[in-house]
Amino acid sequence: MCMNETNNAEGTAGGSDFISDFIKEDLASGRYSYVHTRFPPEPNGWLHIGHCKAMTVDFVMAERFGGKCNLRFDDTNPEKEDISYVEAIKRDVKWLGFDWEDREYYASDYYEYLYDLAVKIIKKGHAYVDDLTEEQISEYRGTAVPDKNNITHTPPGRNSPYRDRSAEENLELFAGMREGKYKDGEKTLRAKIDMSHPNLLMRDPVMYRIRRDTHYRTGNKWCIYPMYDFQHPLSDAKEGITHSLCSLEYEIHRPLYEWFIKEAEVFPSRQIEFARLNLTHTVLSKRYLLTLVQEKHVSGWDDPRMPTLAGLRRRGYTPAALRNFVSQIGIAKTDSTVDIAFLEYCLREDLNKTSRRVMAVLKPLKLIVENWPEGKAEKLEAINNPEDEKAGTRTIHFGKELWVERDDFEENPPPKYFRLFPGNAVRLRYGYIVTCTGCDKDADGNIIAVRCTYDPETKGGNAADNRKVKGTIHWLNAADAIPLEIRLYDYLFTSEKPMESSFKPDGTAETFLDKLNPSSLEVISGAYGEKCLAEAKTGERFQFERLGYFVKDCPAIPVTEAADSGTPVFNKTVGLRDTWAKIIKKG
Repeated sequence: MCMNETNNAEGTAGGSDFISDFIKEDLASGRYSYVHTRFPPEPNGWLHIGHCKAMTVDFVMAERFGGKCNLRFDDTNPEKEDISYVEAIKRDVKWLGFDWEDREYYASDYYEYLYDLAVKIIKKGHAYVDDLTEEQISEYRGTAVPDKNNITHTPPGRNSPYRDRSAEENLELFAGMREGKYKDGEKTLRAKIDMSHPNLLMRDPVMYRIRRDTHYRTGNKWCIYPMYDFQHPLSDAKEGITHSLCSLEYEIHRPLYEWFIKEAEVFPSRQIEFARLNLTHTVLSKRYLLTLVQEKHVSGWDDPRMPTLAGLRRRGYTPAALRNFVSQIGIAKTDSTVDIAFLEYCLREDLNKTSRRVMAVLKPLKLIVENWPEGKAEKLEAINNPEDEKAGTRTIHFGKELWVERDDFEENPPPKYFRLFPGNAVRLRYGYIVTCTGCDKDADGNIIAVRCTYDPETKGGNAADNRKVKGTIHWLNAADAIPLEIRLYDYLFTSEKPMESSFKPDGTAETFLDKLNPSSLEVISGAYGEKCLAEAKTGERFQFERLGYFVKDCPAIPVTEAADSGTPVFNKTVGLRDTWAKIIKKG
């Protein structure tokens, strides 16, 4: 099954020298004597290709320096988290080829430890319980405003009237918060830092809030939950993480990360930021991906149009291709956007080497070989993969009635069309050269069959064959071809940058949903394929010759053998380079 396939790619994070340099300096200076990283997803959605980059950096950096990498679930938001997300994340990490062994951790296991550290900071006089509402806290903190030269400034905020409570009163109030004496939102615990700090995140950030939501692991044991900025550095410290590798949006959080570590007097983990992955025609935010799922713009988190790892797996992507993609783009210090075409290039590079070749016809048109004997079926030998001699060959059958692609015949062809048309000859892949003699039409003038004759001296392009033809097309023997359902996928968004601000013709702002591609999925129910495709395993990948790469549909949760029945379904992974399509596109 596709869930258990192995990954042989090295997956090194190419171009990540600046991170390696930091780690080397830390080891040389004696700041750390070992390297320990962590991959910390929040279980509020499924992993996407952006997490693939983060995951690769975390695991590979630890491996490069002989260290370890933890898998930690930062589950401090009970409203949005669920055990199903935990299982999906673990499944995806394993599929990508990473193993955390016995290093699986949960921030929810640290709730008592985090509470004790909060008490410690209160006793030092550096945290207080505040009665301001969320809206009032935001108002008191202040906002960045542009001056007349459009330069942004952050005027000093205002201290909360509750900021100078004594440590004893704050300890009593914080204990009351834990005991459930107060309503949700009635009180918060805030760090006491600097309300005039130029970094708004340092203006007395909230450490704990009251929330009576049932946690998927701790149930209703707690009614107060730590904020991410408080939990993140202290969970890292708890695990002895040396290097907390984060995406670039956390750079502004680093002063707060370091402040909490200092005030809690715990292991001094170091945060290092790198640029996150941005991909054209793609949205990489769990919040927006969740919207797509909840509003049923896609069939689920594992819809093959989604950038989730489960969606990419169903689409036919391989762990090796994804890890090579991350290696090739490298790890930078500044944000940039990668063209999705480069991801597809890395995918083709891998699939070309590993995918078995077969023939399939998506939009079938009958081809009748007029001079072929009735009832005769001849065995032909076909190569399974020209890139891999060990893949061997398979047997296909040639008969009187064949299936070809409807696009491979034109009664009145345009210039540079080298496929079937009256009087033209083409080679049938692995078979004979045939010459088109005409076509049959129904009463409405629709073409229902094409006729041809074959040259018996041209079997398989043997050495004695001196005939030269410009076109070679694929085909199927109608007698033993099997029906298939084919799903053709295109980009989910028509815009290269779906989140970029834009406006409709009436002047109103567009959302990313307005840029959804209405033609992102085409289902073809009348396709045919070689008989061997009936034996295909779920998740097995093929190159349908001249058409592209396809995969036997692979849901995120493996189907049973009993459920995996009926007409085989194949998802298109990525196309081949099509010369004729380029000619058509150019007009």
